[in-house]
Amino acid sequence: MQIGPHQLPNALFVAPMAGVTDRPFRQLCRRLGAGYAVSEMVTSRKELWNSLKTSRRADHSGEPGPIAVQIAGTDADMLAEAAVHNIDRGAQIIDINMGCPAKKVCNKWAGSALMRNETLALEIVEAVVAVCAQRGVPVTLKMRTGWSADERNALRLAKLFEAAGIAMLTIHGRTREQGYKGLAEYDTIAAVKAALTIPVVANGDIDSPEKARDVLAYTRADALMIGRAAQGRPWIFREVAHFLSTGEHLPAPTVTEARDVLVEHLYDHYGLYGELSGMRSARKHIGWAVRGLPGGEAFRQHMNMLERSELQVQALRDWFDELGRTHERLPPATAANDDEAQADEACAA
Repeated sequence: MQIGPHQLPNALFVAPMAGVTDRPFRQLCRRLGAGYAVSEMVTSRKELWNSLKTSRRADHSGEPGPIAVQIAGTDADMLAEAAVHNIDRGAQIIDINMGCPAKKVCNKWAGSALMRNETLALEIVEAVVAVCAQRGVPVTLKMRTGWSADERNALRLAKLFEAAGIAMLTIHGRTREQGYKGLAEYDTIAAVKAALTIPVVANGDIDSPEKARDVLAYTRADALMIGRAAQGRPWIFREVAHFLSTGEHLPAPTVTEARDVLVEHLYDHYGLYGELSGMRSARKHIGWAVRGLPGGEAFRQHMNMLERSELQVQALRDWFDELGRTHERLPPATAANDDEAQADEACAA
């Protein structure tokens, strides 16, 4: 799998998710088998570039390449300027966001709302590709199947984007109207893949090795992008990779390994966000990690009452140690309500 001059180790990608795929989470997924990770979306509004929130999203310290940054906005010139700004700060690939369905993004006609204005969408692509080409940086794009069930225009746009110089296209198998409800469909992704020569990435509802196999077979996509299924389960990438190469399931992580992986992630998380902000934002990652596990909900409620990072870490260690008394490996999680997870995501997959 290759994007421009960048050779990737495999074709399993971490989806860009606002509030989730910060640098510590991207590095965690890469260590556990993902071949590529795209940053949280960075605004094209210049007055916000120096804000704490944006500066954290643009932090790539120690991150392995290629470094991919997703930009969002509605003005072609502003997005082109944002692309250059991020290239100057280390971005090696620029990704354009035309897939986010969040109301706060679409109400400003950004994200997937751009699919409803094909002229503007193409203007944005042409402007960003032009400035990035001068710097030898490939441009990718993520979008949905369309605005609504009656307006599935992904195939038409995909052809325009390829002609304009997009190097790789990711398609989430839902419309903007669906948000994250219902099921993803893969007919549109298969049609786009059949029509294009650039790499096409399939995204949406890929939550198991078997589903990964089936989506690849059905769409003939060049790669898979996984989002929500990696929340609390970052080892899904190595599980999928092992299954696709051998046809066999990789054993679940041991309880001890899961504990150590999550504790390491917490320390990285605190290092980026600081004590207070890091402790609060870490709660969702811990909640996802224990979701559906025996006693996980009670622990999550207890953990949300803790007010210091060292107490969070110790509580997590103690809880996993107790789980390890009865389970050598992580037991299968029971079905969980994803409403809370989705509420945290501005642009999940």
